[in-house]
Amino acid sequence: MLHYSFMQNAFMISILISILCPLIGMFLVLRRYSMIGDTLSHASLAGVAVGLMLNMNPIISAFLLTSLFGIIIEILRENFKKYAELILVIVLSLSVGIAITIISSGAAHANVEAFLFGSVLTVTRGDFYTVLILSAVSLVTISGLYHQLVFITFDEEGAKIAGIKNKMINYIFSVLVAATISVTLRIVGILVISSLIALPVATALQLNKGFKLTMVYSILFSFVDIMLGIIISYWINAAPGGVTAIISVFILLFILLLKKMKIYKLITQVNQ
Repeated sequence: MLHYSFMQNAFMISILISILCPLIGMFLVLRRYSMIGDTLSHASLAGVAVGLMLNMNPIISAFLLTSLFGIIIEILRENFKKYAELILVIVLSLSVGIAITIISSGAAHANVEAFLFGSVLTVTRGDFYTVLILSAVSLVTISGLYHQLVFITFDEEGAKIAGIKNKMINYIFSVLVAATISVTLRIVGILVISSLIALPVATALQLNKGFKLTMVYSILFSFVDIMLGIIISYWINAAPGGVTAIISVFILLFILLLKKMKIYKLITQVNQ
């Protein structure tokens, strides 16, 4: 399996994704912004369609357009504070409308199916270098803003009073989410990107550890999810996105079951 160059590229990109997705997902889940990640992942389809229409790298075009939609969400959030879900409908309608118009008109000079479901066959060494650069920039930015992001995540108003520039950091964070989605879409696919961002974090949260340990466990679960997803999808000749999403849910259910069994065992011991 590893003697194929496309599989080597896929595994190298997957390692980067398994670190980046839960790092971003941790802040999104704890801020209850999981649906923003889902909306932006669908919005990336418009970026892919524009890239294919203009014959440019679809990862770059997806990053640029998804960043734009992320910034639009942040701007609209200030005007629709009581109707946050309405913002997502507006952005989703605009982005999917653009994507459907371009694809249905035949202006996109390629099949978008590989971007919807993910495909290791289409991963090139050029994609790996693009993902490597976007991932490195994202990781450096998260590292630099780590303390501010943690403060805003748990107490946005307190962070504002403490002098942290919430608005600017939220814009930067939106761009980071866009970068994460862009680097993931080749392997996992647009339709299930949000599962890789949210589910490993949801699984790690069940272990009731502190913030940093939960982040470490999220990366571990993400790594297992995506590696199993790629290996199994290779052997059964299926799209890796769907397999990875199924594995993510099964691992979450398995951890929940272990947790229930542990609680039941403790109750039984107390009663004895």
